[in-house]
Amino acid sequence: MIKHIGIIGAGQMGAGIALVAAHAEFQVSIYEPLEKAQEKAKAYFNKKLNPTHEDLTPNPSPETGEGKIKFYKQLEELKPCDLFIEAIPEQENLKKDLFKKLDSISKPEAILASNTSSISITKLGAVTNNPERVIGMHFMNPVPAMKLVELIRGLQTSDATYTQVKSTAEKMGKVTTTSRDIPGFIANRILMPMINEAFYALYENLASPEDIDLTLKLGANHPMGPLTLADFIGLDTCVSILEIMDKKPCPLLKQYVDAGWLGKKSGRGVFSYV
Repeated sequence: MIKHIGIIGAGQMGAGIALVAAHAEFQVSIYEPLEKAQEKAKAYFNKKLNPTHEDLTPNPSPETGEGKIKFYKQLEELKPCDLFIEAIPEQENLKKDLFKKLDSISKPEAILASNTSSISITKLGAVTNNPERVIGMHFMNPVPAMKLVELIRGLQTSDATYTQVKSTAEKMGKVTTTSRDIPGFIANRILMPMINEAFYALYENLASPEDIDLTLKLGANHPMGPLTLADFIGLDTCVSILEIMDKKPCPLLKQYVDAGWLGKKSGRGVFSYV
């Protein structure tokens, strides 16, 4: 039974996953070696878990509220965890290196999950000694607001691993879908070509970015236009996913990334956030 969840990375996705796990009363441990990222996440948790006390302490501690969240700077300190969920940058080599380390420090029965939105779960499992306990657990962004978690079974993922992770996601209040281990899975297989096409529409001066987004919002009943959504995801992440899917990113999309216009996280993407 999964009681203790280890989150690798305290960025936007990692912090969101940790928050919903805490709300579901799991014990949560986060590995985040960067002090600045730790402090930002702690302030976020303090606000969300202790809203009436958020202004009372200059160094908020999230170890209260509906769940218990603790931070660690050494990966080995997460050894007691029953489930690990990595939320590090979308780079295959980084994730493979992490899974090798998790394989070496975790309990034999612990499950290793990746929040990847496109990278092969089979490849990540292959670097471990127990690929049957490796699975994809793709949360949507922003995690607390989005109900979906895509579960991705690698070639060797066991039924027991899948069943435990599905139950855990549901305990977090999520609805799950299951995908084969094919680049992009379900969501990004459909979403990324749409975002790329929206950039081509902008690249070809078909319409203004505002009108492109408004057309999809009102014409297709999307809650957010594709260009705004791309900014929210991160334009660099969109490029990475498209390339993993063997789709050619629009030249304008790549140019924005080359300029450092990565979307909301950098303050500028298609739209300005400063």
